[in-house]
Amino acid sequence: MTARDTPSTAPQGAPRDTAHGTAWSSGVSVTHDLEPHDWSYEETAAYEAAIEAVNGAVGAYSATIAAEEAKDAPDPAVIEAARAAQGRLAREREGLRSADREQIVEARSHYARLAREVMADLT
Repeated sequence: MTARDTPSTAPQGAPRDTAHGTAWSSGVSVTHDLEPHDWSYEETAAYEAAIEAVNGAVGAYSATIAAEEAKDAPDPAVIEAARAAQGRLAREREGLRSADREQIVEARSHYARLAREVMADLT
């Protein structure tokens, strides 16, 4: 299957809820503005893994926020820094390009390492 073979009922470029096959009414989609190209299954899996690596790092910062908020005297600077990092990661996730194999390989490694480092700081 290729990206062009994917059925669509929404206007081209509209964000989609892939779980339900419907256009999103709001929100950000990391796939809504992908350039059309033929995808191999390996490329598809690598791109999805890169997205999940970023999501893992975002989740690690969520854990940082939760841990800080659970303290008797939470540090607002720690919480704000973690939220800022989540925003930066969301922008970086949007910048991933499925056709850029080198970027995808580097992203998978970088964001998985970042998630581990952030989680290690919690212990």
